[in-house]
Amino acid sequence: MGDPKFARSKTQTPTHPWKQARIDEEHALKEKYGLKKTGGMKEIWREKTSLRRYRNQAMKLIGRVDTSEGHFAREKDQLINSLTRRGLLPEGASVGDVLQIDVDQMLSRRLQSVVYRRGLAPTMRSARQLIMHGHISIGPQKMTVPGYHIMKDEEDALQYNSNSPFMNDNSTFRQELEKLRVVGVDEDSEQQNDENPRQATEDFVEKIKSDAAQAPTVEETIPKEEK
Repeated sequence: MGDPKFARSKTQTPTHPWKQARIDEEHALKEKYGLKKTGGMKEIWREKTSLRRYRNQAMKLIGRVDTSEGHFAREKDQLINSLTRRGLLPEGASVGDVLQIDVDQMLSRRLQSVVYRRGLAPTMRSARQLIMHGHISIGPQKMTVPGYHIMKDEEDALQYNSNSPFMNDNSTFRQELEKLRVVGVDEDSEQQNDENPRQATEDFVEKIKSDAAQAPTVEETIPKEEK
């Protein structure tokens, strides 16, 4: 008998490992999506490999003279339907829209990202911990893989695991999470107010002018020396 065969990794690594621009971009993605501090780059490369495969398939179909009939028509429909179910394309998208998908969209469809976005965890990294410790489930199925690409029709079934103590609304974690959510809403409101400052009315301007006229001058505020 020959040597046992093992499945090789299909993830494509960067051709040039020391390009500073790519390294900075990947570090930013790692922090944004709460990926592993050690080995988080591999998760990004895995998403880039999948994205490259989708794009290659789309470009092959675009290059065909006629994809309206036969095998290529079915392949095109299957690709678009698959990416639509994954939440990467909107309804009614064309095969050309596949080329507009970027690695940010791929990372945003990971289970870890969706758990955070739906308010089940206060941060991206805590979302990863909840999944790894078995506190998250899709329906009755417990999920322990943060990199799982969740389907659109599975999002409504995303919840805390029935055996998790976090199912209780009165748990300390849920109460702290609700406080953080309220603080986040207040911060968003303040940010919107900063971005849209109130316009000064004429009465307000006249009041400022009147107060300025009645205010003492600099010379008047300096105490006079006694002779």
